[in-house]
Amino acid sequence: MGERGLLTPALAGIVASLVGFASTFALVLAGLRAVGADPREASSGLLALCVLMGVVVIWLALRTRMPVAIAWSTPGAALLISSGDVPGGYPAALGAFAVTGALIVLCGLWRPLGRWIGAIPVPVASAMLAGVILPLCVAPVTAVVELPWQAGPVVATWLVLTLFARRWAVPGAMAATVAAIALAGDLPPGALSDPWPEVAVTAPALDLGALVGLALPLFIVTMASQNVPGMAVLASFGYRPPLRPVLVSTGAATAAGAPFGAHAINLAAITAALVAGPEAGPDPARRWVAAVSSGVAYLALGLAAGVATAVVAAAPPLLIEGAAGLALLATLGAALTTALSGSEHREAATITFVISASGIAVAGISAPFWGLAGGLAFLGAQRLGAARPARAVREPAGAVDGTRATGP
Repeated sequence: MGERGLLTPALAGIVASLVGFASTFALVLAGLRAVGADPREASSGLLALCVLMGVVVIWLALRTRMPVAIAWSTPGAALLISSGDVPGGYPAALGAFAVTGALIVLCGLWRPLGRWIGAIPVPVASAMLAGVILPLCVAPVTAVVELPWQAGPVVATWLVLTLFARRWAVPGAMAATVAAIALAGDLPPGALSDPWPEVAVTAPALDLGALVGLALPLFIVTMASQNVPGMAVLASFGYRPPLRPVLVSTGAATAAGAPFGAHAINLAAITAALVAGPEAGPDPARRWVAAVSSGVAYLALGLAAGVATAVVAAAPPLLIEGAAGLALLATLGAALTTALSGSEHREAATITFVISASGIAVAGISAPFWGLAGGLAFLGAQRLGAARPARAVREPAGAVDGTRATGP
């Protein structure tokens, strides 16, 4: 194949990593800040995610000789923002991250857990995701009204690129956001004088409210919105990697990265098409090189975590939320389409969506858990109610007052 044969997949992998990083790094940083991380801890979390993704994707690509793309959990980062303050503070959030990783490992090792997660109706899981990201998707509208001179050009950039160069729409919007921050003079003097990210280690703590309200929804949304679609994308290009090593490696990396601020890593869903598709070269047997190059690119991008954190920390929070919301609009559309596509689960999905989007917190447990619980409870009651008339029809007719029927 030679050097020329390796050039196309290598470039495709680098592009995939650049698109993935530039599209949602602000969302990750905003999510970590929402659960209590200071700028140094948020920078450490972004660095840890990049390093872990790079290591895991290189290992899986070399092991399977398939273009297995890895990413951080974008819906998971949105979940952190919607969850807000966590009972027990930032250490409890890290404990939830570690438990999420352990559950992903368990899902890979113990098949019944995978079947239980698979038993959650897809429309209900999609409705929970839609409810989680809805407030962020509304943020661009609010930002344009309240910050027109900063948010307006960002939204305009996104719109133009969506029409003419869709792949670069979100990265372009992020670049416009950085430009708006710089032009507004919001960067404090010396903010970029020390661009290198710091490694901040915090001991995770276990808090029941954080485990139920954050770890469980983070696990479900990562499995349902990243790992399952990620496998489907790979299958669409003819690749079927063994699921166990994928789940075990990403789950173990998530648990190991929790003390450093990494919330979750998983199979890529969107950028997977760039690594596994024809753009990564005409020979499907060589596209694993794209995954390796994407891993190397992520290792390098981790060095930009310090600069990215300084830029995000200097910006108005609403501007960052607005830019992040643009990155999630396509996800919201897909989630709502799936949630409401079938009549069987439509009411349960609607209940899940409304509760998840409400932002409530009961007993220290955030809205996504209650949304999922409410939707599943309604679905169970609905099925129980439908089963009773069927049993009544099958019962033998008897005399009044409940006497048993006699005769043949």
